[in-house]
Amino acid sequence: MTRQQLIEQILKKRSYLCVGLDSDVEKLPSHFSKDASGVLDFNRSIIDATRSLCVAYKINTAFYESLGHRGWAAMEQTVDYIGQQHFLIADAKRGDIGNTADQYAKAFFQATSFDAITVAPYMGADSVLPFLKHPGKWAIVLGLTSNAGAADFELQPCGQQMLYEKVMQTAASWGNPENLMFVVGATQASVMGEIRKNYPDHFFLVPGVGAQGGSLEEVSKRALTSEAGLLINVSRAIIFASGKEDFAERAAAEALQYQQQMAVLLNELVPQV
Repeated sequence: MTRQQLIEQILKKRSYLCVGLDSDVEKLPSHFSKDASGVLDFNRSIIDATRSLCVAYKINTAFYESLGHRGWAAMEQTVDYIGQQHFLIADAKRGDIGNTADQYAKAFFQATSFDAITVAPYMGADSVLPFLKHPGKWAIVLGLTSNAGAADFELQPCGQQMLYEKVMQTAASWGNPENLMFVVGATQASVMGEIRKNYPDHFFLVPGVGAQGGSLEEVSKRALTSEAGLLINVSRAIIFASGKEDFAERAAAEALQYQQQMAVLLNELVPQV
């Protein structure tokens, strides 16, 4: 999906919600089997309940890889079930030398039909550039993450900058706003405005809203642009809103609340289309 197509979907749906399919087999409602088949059935129900309210899905590959080849198959079937009308993110956080990165790019962009993959940039340009060679595909580079461990490296001084600032500045030169996004965690809202000032045209994938306590309103007011520029990921707060048989209805209700908030925030900047 191209940048313009993504923007069009956001403006049409009045939503920049990304639903994270972190489908932990141990947290599935009790009437699902605790295996890859149960994960796939659960995902299909969540997708049916939320597809009209979101513009993207993010699949955290660890929850599928941990189930072996059947889990990988369930991930591929989930991608197929979503289809091509949503922006599909492989949250795989790959990052390795060039020839290996090239194989990862083929795995997620050719063998499967993801639009984007999260990438760890700390091995430098050759670990990211292979993902930028595929037309219509995206690398989502870890910038400033929402976890507590961000303080260990990302928030350490690097000359006159913080390390995350140096990383984002360098990574931005490898691609452009058409093929490179940044992960910027919602729990880092205090610096979100400054980051947006430095990268006015790049999309940000923002985890940390919901279960991690980040504020949708605060992030949006600091970083929303006239073309949206944000994908707000919510995982557990939507997909595990209920552990009972009403899980899909509760997921839809939670997603609707986020979408309605987003519509209000979008309407402050972007006229209805």
